[in-house]
Amino acid sequence: MPEFPSPVLYAVPFFLITIIAEWWAVKTRRATGRYETKDALASIAMGLGNLGMDILTGFLGVALFMWVWKYRVFEFPVTWWSVTLAFVLYDLTYYWKHRFAHRVRWFWTEHITHHSSEEYNLTTAVRQPWYGPFTGLILVGLPMILFGFHPLVIGFVAGLNLVYQYWIHTRVIDRMPSWFEAVMNTPSHHRVHHATNPKYLDMNYAGVFIVWDKMFGTFIEEDPNEEPVYGIVKPIKSYNPFWIAFHEFVGLVRDCASDGLKPVTWVKRAINPPGWSPDGQHTRSEDIRRDWLAAQATSAPADT
Repeated sequence: MPEFPSPVLYAVPFFLITIIAEWWAVKTRRATGRYETKDALASIAMGLGNLGMDILTGFLGVALFMWVWKYRVFEFPVTWWSVTLAFVLYDLTYYWKHRFAHRVRWFWTEHITHHSSEEYNLTTAVRQPWYGPFTGLILVGLPMILFGFHPLVIGFVAGLNLVYQYWIHTRVIDRMPSWFEAVMNTPSHHRVHHATNPKYLDMNYAGVFIVWDKMFGTFIEEDPNEEPVYGIVKPIKSYNPFWIAFHEFVGLVRDCASDGLKPVTWVKRAINPPGWSPDGQHTRSEDIRRDWLAAQATSAPADT
């Protein structure tokens, strides 16, 4: 098995240079966008914390993947075509992993970190969670190993996937050529994903290929007449890295505590989408979108 470099480590200098360049361009009004210093520094702190947690806990994921590798039903040779196939299949896996992260509150307690900034720039890309593999979402990647892709190959293509997603966290780039927008994830598509507008909420989950969203009914184009509003539905209004990392987990624990000794309800809170409530007064993304559509219909002028 050949050794694979870490795409993320190799890309770190590029991350630093481009963040500095974008920050300078935005502050000097040479580019579209916005930088709020405290927010940007909080995002960078989250990225550094994520790197530290990966170093401390990464061996757990590696150990699990290598154990599963023993039970593979097939083994792909390591060639250019198998790595390319792994890249595509990993991106499909990432789509579902990402979708679960938004639609299952237990997973959302981790992923919410990435969405918590009310700004949208390259520092948002490095605002990453600190939980490591502990939510269990890492298990979504196990079928690729069972079907014959070596864990080192998966780690390599996952790194490439993450590096690709870095550049789409910007307002500096408006639209890419139409052929590129049709197939690939772009800044325009991903701005939609980070928006809290009811029209955009919980759409465009793709990592690299936007075609997955088009296939599975979760795609929406950025509307030039409706600028995205970034962040989360209930803003945390804090730059404290520890609160950014753990506030939704604390919120889940508080909600379960308010239920009393009802383990079944606790499980329902954990496995249902964010905003689910045992009393039926839900504020899930679909509820927010439904209420918005109803309001739109009510306010629309009657036909004459």
